Amino acid sequence: MGNIILFALLAAVFYYVFKSYSKYEKYSKEAFKEFTLSKDALQKSELGLFVALSAKVAKADGKVDALEAELISHMLDDVSAVFPEPHKTKELLKEIFNEEKNRTDNIEHLAHALAHATKRSAAMQEQFMQFLIQLAFADGEVSKSEEDILATIAEAMNFNPERYHAIFDQYEAMMRNIKPQNTLEDAYKILGVSASDDMATIKKAYRKLVRKYHPDIIKSQGKSADYIKEATQKTQEINAAYEMIKKARG
Repeated sequence: MGNIILFALLAAVFYYVFKSYSKYEKYSKEAFKEFTLSKDALQKSELGLFVALSAKVAKADGKVDALEAELISHMLDDVSAVFPEPHKTKELLKEIFNEEKNRTDNIEHLAHALAHATKRSAAMQEQFMQFLIQLAFADGEVSKSEEDILATIAEAMNFNPERYHAIFDQYEAMMRNIKPQNTLEDAYKILGVSASDDMATIKKAYRKLVRKYHPDIIKSQGKSADYIKEATQKTQEINAAYEMIKKARG
């Protein structure tokens, strides 16, 4: 599937990963207002552990490609938003991500720690595992190294094997169903641009639309299943259109 794999589809599915944050007091801004922000504190928190494991999956095949980087950036925005100093938090989380993406010796340790931190909520563990699996699919297929890391994380977290394979199969099916736009003319219309616009203008329009349909932690709370379906379909169109235009222009 190559470049037409949809970051935007994955961004829409963020809703599933983070939608229940409103149900957990610890993930509210109010609960984090007394949090003493430091790199060490973030590294030990369950959200910091989650970011570290995301780094392992993103770099599993030796590189973090453009779509994965975009997805990670949005994820860091979402996670940082619940802390008192979002900008500073994101910078620290980026440091953690960049350090952890080059390490392979502590995957089990981090997964054990995350499992312990979330031991009272199987639903929360599933949400984190779901994101890690969808991240592995960001470039269209899961490599052997990515699958090995996912399996290591799932086993270390004592995650239900049947549920793991069910989630994996779900994303595999989603990827098979993604289709590019039929014509270049359609692509320009979807982004609200014209063939005479330069790529800077087109990229700006694309990013604006992605942001519009990307449900972050706060905005996505309480949204319906119909909203998710509509956002997913729309973001499929947006990203496929943008990839088609980039390919056409070399």
